[in-house]
Amino acid sequence: MPTLYFEEKYGEIYNAICGVDEAGAGPLAGPVVAAAVIMPKGLTIEGVNDSKKLSEKKRVQLSQIIIEKAVAWNIALVQADEIDEINILQARMKAMAKAIAGLNPKADFALIDGNKKPDLNITAVTIEGGDAKSFTIACASILAKVSRDEIMLNYHEKYPQYGFNRHKGYGTKMHIEAIKQFGASPIHRKTFLKKI
Repeated sequence: MPTLYFEEKYGEIYNAICGVDEAGAGPLAGPVVAAAVIMPKGLTIEGVNDSKKLSEKKRVQLSQIIIEKAVAWNIALVQADEIDEINILQARMKAMAKAIAGLNPKADFALIDGNKKPDLNITAVTIEGGDAKSFTIACASILAKVSRDEIMLNYHEKYPQYGFNRHKGYGTKMHIEAIKQFGASPIHRKTFLKKI
């Protein structure tokens, strides 16, 4: 379960600690979405966990509580065409940097999920599996996932033939069959489709 260990450890030195995570590195379509969030010191919310371990319904409920309680939160995305241009790793870093830059009030320290960090003008540490270890990163992982799912549901209205409402752009059998039948849509990542 995520705890406040990292928040308390770095909270002795830094004032405003943000957790950062992204969703949508793996899908064949849609943007990569990053969230940055600053939570009040010492606060925890019952049920917050790595977004992958929660049901869709629970994630949506928790995201509303996180937004309500947060000192600051921000969502940033990098679209499919830019992912094709700069590659998914660079796109993830860019989305995270944009999410942190857009916080108001600003963070002075970042806890980042994973083992790579973007170029930032604040101090940051990376935590592998951070969404299961740090409460603040877990909050960011929920916001990123819920935002991305909403974006993909909106795309489903525009491109219903691909079934984005069901797989959110991931490379399921159904999705791959639809790409073969209908070709790529404007929101597909062309560099991800080379094997299809």
